[in-house]
Amino acid sequence: MRRDVFQAIADPTRRAIILLIAFQSMTPNAIAEHFDTSRQAVSKHLRILTECNLVKQEQSGREIYYQLNGTKMKEVDKWLEQFRKIWEGRFNELDNILSNLKNKKK
Repeated sequence: MRRDVFQAIADPTRRAIILLIAFQSMTPNAIAEHFDTSRQAVSKHLRILTECNLVKQEQSGREIYYQLNGTKMKEVDKWLEQFRKIWEGRFNELDNILSNLKNKKK
């Protein structure tokens, strides 16, 4: 079953994992040390993130390192950009209204 990227980032633990590996590649054990859950639970989260192509695996000897897939994160950012523009426009309108009200009081 192919998961949706937004289902993957909806979980706070998976978002925390993304933040961790955004700075450096990490093994599942190193990632698990940052959470109060089992190594198996972290592995499940990593599997979901991998299925959604948010993270990539890299084999180095006997260890597997997980790293962020920046390309997929750019897709998420691009989708969010449309909402960012809407909210920036609304905040600018609110600033104008508040500025006008402040000027009228003077």
